[in-house]
Amino acid sequence: MTPELVVQLARRSFEATLLLAAPLLLFSLLVGLLISVFQAVTSINEATLAFAPKIVAVMVAMVIFFPWMMSYMSDFTREIYSMIAMMRR
Repeated sequence: MTPELVVQLARRSFEATLLLAAPLLLFSLLVGLLISVFQAVTSINEATLAFAPKIVAVMVAMVIFFPWMMSYMSDFTREIYSMIAMMRR
């Protein structure tokens, strides 16, 4: 196993992690921002008001992006399994 292969594998793993987490994090960020603006406008300072909609937003994002996420993860897994032959050398 060469150092270049290890670096490539680590880079691809980090890239996959970021790409798979991005839609969920962006939905949560957007809903959090909208709730924060709503709280600032109405002077409501309730901590649970921001928490519950974020959970719902992440669940909705998961339903929307799940097919793409599974496809990406299975492609990545196939790529890793195909690299096993190169790792033995």
